[in-house]
Order: sequence, then structure tokens, then C-alpha cells
Amino acid sequence: MSWKPPPASADRLRAKLDDEFETVAKPQGLRRTSDARREQEAAAPASDPDEWQRSSEQRAPARGRRAASAEGQAGADEGKPDRKGPSLKMRAVGYLSRREHAREELARKLSAYAEDAAEVEAVLDALEKEGWLSTERFAQSLVHRRASRQGAARIVQELRQHGVDANQVAELRDQLRATEYDRALEVWKKRFDAKPADRAAYAKQARFLASRGFAHDVIRRIVGDSDED
Repeated sequence: MSWKPPPASADRLRAKLDDEFETVAKPQGLRRTSDARREQEAAAPASDPDEWQRSSEQRAPARGRRAASAEGQAGADEGKPDRKGPSLKMRAVGYLSRREHAREELARKLSAYAEDAAEVEAVLDALEKEGWLSTERFAQSLVHRRASRQGAARIVQELRQHGVDANQVAELRDQLRATEYDRALEVWKKRFDAKPADRAAYAKQARFLASRGFAHDVIRRIVGDSDED
């Protein structure tokens, strides 16, 4: 098949398109963005120092109000108990795991972490029901820890300060009185080597036993009777 030249109409169409392309108007006067920005900044009015100062003064009271509000909130929270950390019951169990506590003693310790007294009482009731808290057990423990070093009067005073029931205090006092002389004698032997030789020594030994809470009749038997060992 022999090659044929393109028809004349195709040449004319191509020439027409070339002419139209040449005559299309190219965009003129395009400016770079940075040039336009500089012109806008130059045309903008200069900032007034007095206006800036007035604006700062207007913002200052707002900052002061925010600071005062923050201080007021801090003051309001200052009187509230610290609610962070373990729950009230867990704190109580922690105290009881170290040693026995009387109910009143434990209530005083928990009050610093509670919203009100009712919350503390509810926790104490639950602990007594579960067997964690027992004022009776506390009293027996205190007597056991103090009996070898103190007399009945001092131990009874401490039991009353912890709010132990009066009937239990009376029962424990009778038990302590029954062993008062033997316990006082052991305490005296650990401190002194011999009976007092004069009134000054007698007064010194008597004051020592009295400060430990031992009864006066027991003290006279120990430091005033040379026949006692």
C-alpha cells in the first residue's frame, strides 16, 4: 500500500491552531506573594504604644481575677480532709494490723480523713462486726504490755482515757491489784540494789514507785520494811 499525503484540510486546521496559540494573551503583571505582603505591611498604620499599654492594662485585671479565683479555691480546699490514698476502712485496717486499738482512739485517727463523724462511725461498726476492732481486746492487750512496768492506778487511768467500758476497767483493776506487790517488787529490784539507808533514799525510792502508778501501801511494804526481799 503506497503512502498518501494528508489532505489539505488537515494542514489548514493545524496552521489555524498555531495562529490562535500565538495570539493568546499571556498574563501580565503577576507579583510574587512576598512582594504583596511587604506592600500590605508598609500600608498598614504603625502600632500606637499608648494603645498597646491600654490593652495591657485591660488584660491585667482579668489576670488578677483569675489568680484570686485560684487562691480562693485553694483556701476552700484547705479545710477539707485529704481524700487521696487508701480508703477510710483500709486506713483503719492498717492501724489495727500494727496493734490493737480502742474504738475512741481509732475514731480520732480516722477523723482527719473523713468527711464527717457519721462516715467514721459506719466504718467502725463494720470493723467491729467483722472482728477487726475490739475495745475489750485492746484493754487486755494494754494491760499485758503495761503490767510488768506500771502499777494499777496508772494502767486504769490509761484505760479510761481510751474509752474502755467502766465494768471492764473495774474487772481489770481488781486483777492488777491482786498482783500489785509482786510486780512493784520486780520493778524496784531492777532499779535499786538495796533498801533505803536514810530518809533521802527512802523518798527517792518511794517517788520512783509512785511515778509508776503503784499503790502507796505497796510502796511502804517494799521500801519501808527491811524484812522484805
